Amino acid sequence: MENIKQLLDKEVKKRNSLNELTKETPDPLMIAQKNNDEYIALICALFSYGNAHQIVKFLSSLDFNLLEESEECIEKELSNHYYRFQKSSDVIALFIAIKRLKAQDSLENIFRKGYDKNHDVLEGISKIIQNVEEVYAYNSEGYKFLVGTSPKRDKTGHIKQIGNSCYKRYNMFLRWMVRDDNLDMGLWKNVDKKDLILPLDTHTFKVSLKLGLLKRKTYDLKSAILITEALKKFNNEDPIIYDFALYRIGQEKIV
Repeated sequence: MENIKQLLDKEVKKRNSLNELTKETPDPLMIAQKNNDEYIALICALFSYGNAHQIVKFLSSLDFNLLEESEECIEKELSNHYYRFQKSSDVIALFIAIKRLKAQDSLENIFRKGYDKNHDVLEGISKIIQNVEEVYAYNSEGYKFLVGTSPKRDKTGHIKQIGNSCYKRYNMFLRWMVRDDNLDMGLWKNVDKKDLILPLDTHTFKVSLKLGLLKRKTYDLKSAILITEALKKFNNEDPIIYDFALYRIGQEKIV
């Protein structure tokens, strides 16, 4: 495992640079950083599935100033915007929901209503999803995919590790908000980075299997948590420092 730690530490040092976020190697974090706003960053994260070039192209086409405009204006201006599983009506619905939520409270405060009790980021994610659903009752397959669903729970009310998705886009958003370096934005000051969960995607999942950070071959929340626990052995206070390095290692087929 020491060799793995050396590889990851080397990649972290190499990747912790804005040079990693370019037109040639795009990432939705580029758009989030440009706007430096927690709610805009959430929108960027929720659309972060599929090809990175296409994600950044779509996000670049959005006018985030619409969050300060009327809902009628949002409907008019976004009537021709769509992305993969999301029709224009889904994009419009998300902007209206975020506009309403932004008028109520900070996103960090909403998250902390779930997180603060036991320092559980999954409870915080659940609160965000719950609040998005409450401020705007909109339902479609594309919108449901975009926003996600609250985590499934067992009979005692605890969030299940098996049977839930890995919440990659929300965990990536939390990485952006909580960690603070040359890549991540660090806008939130009251959430501990040691509580974060790896934003598991296909690249980091395959790389983690190859490196021996994970033996379980199911792509779900439990695997994301197990890899996070393995990474804590390398850096207990900041295990998700390795996320971007793992992603690039997989993307560039370094291992």
